[in-house]
Amino acid sequence: MTMILNSDKFGMRPVARLSFIIYSLLFIISPASARDIKALADSAYANEDYVHAAALYRAQIDSLGESSTLYFNLGNCYYRQDSLARAILCYERARLLDPADDDIRFNLDMARAKTVDKVVPGSEMFFVTVYRTLVLSMSIEGWAHLAVLMFLVMLIGVAVYFFAPQLRSKQVGFTVAVIALLIALFSHIAAVNQRQHIDHRTSAVIMAPSVVIKSTPSQSGTDLFILHEGTHVDIIDDTMREWVNIRLSDGKEGWLHRSEMEII
Repeated sequence: MTMILNSDKFGMRPVARLSFIIYSLLFIISPASARDIKALADSAYANEDYVHAAALYRAQIDSLGESSTLYFNLGNCYYRQDSLARAILCYERARLLDPADDDIRFNLDMARAKTVDKVVPGSEMFFVTVYRTLVLSMSIEGWAHLAVLMFLVMLIGVAVYFFAPQLRSKQVGFTVAVIALLIALFSHIAAVNQRQHIDHRTSAVIMAPSVVIKSTPSQSGTDLFILHEGTHVDIIDDTMREWVNIRLSDGKEGWLHRSEMEII
């Protein structure tokens, strides 16, 4: 991935929208064109034509499916256009797909540093922090590969336990099998946990320049506080048609109109 320092569907310009449609059709007509369009997108970005590059990366995402690399590149395009909310949304989606990538984390932190709202997360139990850090230390594919590897190691340990002639070897085989089994189980749980976060997304980014958070799901509700574009929120109630109950990492809650945010 390329660091920032060294089109999304929102507000596409007419030329970018036309490019998006044309290149999306090319993806359908010819799979080989995907490589050509990626090269065009990378070339447009290198030439600082960020509007054109964003349209090409968006076309790739809509045609080929979600990709942490494509979202990362699209986020870079928006960041270069000073479209902060869209950049953060793309970086958040990229991190959701590949939470262990340092480039994504760096660019997301840099973009967040430019937001108006500085939300200080509340304290949490130590073991919760450790667990989340471990789960996010690798991607789903990484955890899946580790689970398979540890399962094979466990089988070897079991074989040593049953067939080794010496007691010491049997003890080592048994210990290795148990440890490998525990790691394999944790890897499976971590992969499933990440998959659930991808399939059931409960976080969003504020897209409007500023929004008033209400005490009730109504324009007549009491004004609680104001949030600005790029702020990350967690969704705690998504059952209403036009309003969403959200919570900040510092514990503040309120109601937000659905049109003013975008789910990660």
